[in-house]
Amino acid sequence: MSAKTDTTAITERGQTSIPAELRRALGLQPGMRLSWEAVSDTEIRLHVLRTPVAADPVAMLGFARRFRASRRTADWMKELREGDD
Repeated sequence: MSAKTDTTAITERGQTSIPAELRRALGLQPGMRLSWEAVSDTEIRLHVLRTPVAADPVAMLGFARRFRASRRTADWMKELREGDD
C-alpha cells in the first residue's frame, strides 16, 4: 500500500466507494463484511471481518428471486397433469 491518500464522496443514500488500490491490497471482495468504528469526531476505523457470515433464510430470498418463473403455479400444475393421461 502506498502512503497516498484517496478521497471518495458519500452518496445521498450514505454509500461510498473503497479505492481500488486499497481493495486489492486488503483482498476485499464483493459480499465481504466490514465493521465501522467511530474513533473521534473526524475519524472512522474500518475493520475487515474475515470470518464468513452465515446467511439466514431471509437473505436467501434475493438469491431465490433470480430463479422465479414468470408462470403461475396453477399453469405449471396444469402442464404437469396433462402428461399423466
